[in-house]
Amino acid sequence: MEPKDTPEPWSPGRRSVTSWLLYDLANTTFALGVGSRYFGPWLIEDRGGADWQLSATIIVAMAAVIVLGPWIGALSDHLGTRRPYLVGATLVCVGATALLATWGVIPSLVFYAIATVGFHCGAVVYDAMLPDVSTPESAGRISGLGVAIGYSGSAIALGLGMWLLPLYGYAAVFRALAIAFLVFALPAFLWVRERPRPRRDGRAPGILDSPATMVSAWRTAAGHPGVVRFLIGRFLYTDAINTVFLFNAVFAKLEMGFTDAQTDRLALLGIVCAGLGAVIAGRVVDTVGPKKVLDFALYAQIGGLVSAVFAGVTGVQSVGWLVAVGGGVGIGAAWASDRVLMTRLTPDHLLGEFFGLYATVGRFATVLGPLTWALVADGLGLGRTAALASLGLFIVAARIVLHRVRDDQPMPDATFG
Repeated sequence: MEPKDTPEPWSPGRRSVTSWLLYDLANTTFALGVGSRYFGPWLIEDRGGADWQLSATIIVAMAAVIVLGPWIGALSDHLGTRRPYLVGATLVCVGATALLATWGVIPSLVFYAIATVGFHCGAVVYDAMLPDVSTPESAGRISGLGVAIGYSGSAIALGLGMWLLPLYGYAAVFRALAIAFLVFALPAFLWVRERPRPRRDGRAPGILDSPATMVSAWRTAAGHPGVVRFLIGRFLYTDAINTVFLFNAVFAKLEMGFTDAQTDRLALLGIVCAGLGAVIAGRVVDTVGPKKVLDFALYAQIGGLVSAVFAGVTGVQSVGWLVAVGGGVGIGAAWASDRVLMTRLTPDHLLGEFFGLYATVGRFATVLGPLTWALVADGLGLGRTAALASLGLFIVAARIVLHRVRDDQPMPDATFG
C-alpha cells in the first residue's frame, strides 16, 4: 500500500497578502472618514441634528448586522469561499456612502445605516480570511500590518476631507471617500487567494435561518475553551472603542475646545500612534501571544480615556493631546491582537461562523455604546464628559472578564492549511 501524500503547508503568495492588507486601508477610509470624523459633525453642527439621531441610526444598522453577520459567516463556511461576500458587502457600503449629504438629513441617515451594514458585513468575511494570507508564525505580524496600513487609510480620509471640505462641502467629501474605498478594495476583489475549502453537503443556510444559526453558533462556541468569555470581553471593550470613534470629533470640538484644524491634527496624531502600536503589537503577538498584547491595549485605552475626561473637566487642552497617544496605541494594539486571538481559539471549519459571532458582539456593543452615551449625555443631562467617563467602566469590566482567557493552547493545524 502506497503512503498517503502529506498535504503541503499553506503558503500565501505575496500579491495575495498585499491585496488583503490594502483592504484594511480601504475600509478604514470609511471607518474614520465617515463614521468617526465627518458624518457626525455634518449631522450635528452643519444640519442641527442631535446626538440621539446618530445613536438611533447606529442602533438600527447594528440590529441588521446582528442578523446578517452570523448568516454571512456561516454561509461562507458552507460554500467554502468568502470573497464574493466581501465584494458584495463592500459595494453596498461604497454606493450608500457616495449618496450621503445628497438629499438632506433623513435620507442621509438611511444611507449611513445601509453603508454601516455593508461595512460591518464585509468585515466578517475579511477578518475570517486572515488564515488565508498568513501562517501560524506570521499571523500576528500580518494582522498588525493590516491594522497599521489601515490607519494610512485614515490619513488619506482626513487628507481628502481637509482638502475638499472647505472648497466643496460635505457631499464631495463623502463621494471622494467612497471612491477611495472602492479603489483600494479592488486588489482584494481580484487577487486574494483563498485556501481550498470543501463545500459542505446539504442545504446552504438561508437568511431566515439566521436566528437558528446564531443560537447554534453560540452553543458550538461554548464547547471551545475561552471563546465565549473572549467574545463577552470583546463586547465590552469594543463598546468603548466604537463609541469613542463615533463621538470623538464632537467631543474634541465642543468639550475640549479644539478648532477644526486642531481636531484634524488630533486625529492624525491618533492615527500615527495607532499605526505604530499595531505594527509593534503585531510583532510582539508572534512572540508573547495575543492575550498579553490585548491586556496592554486595554490599559492604554484606559489611560487615553482618563486624559480626555481630565481635559474635558479642566479645559486644559494640552492634556487632551494625550488622548491620541494612549487611545491610539491601545486601539491599534487591540485590533492587531484580538483577531489573532480569535483564530487561536477557533478551529478552521468554524472560522466564518465564529467570526460572525465576533462581529455580532461588536455590533451589540455598537448598539449599547451610543445608547449609553445618549442616556448619560442627554437623558440624564450629565453631559458628554460624563458619557465618556462611563465608557471606561466597560474597558475595566472587559479586562476582568478576559483574565481567565488563555492563548497558550496549540493553534489548530487546520486553521492555517
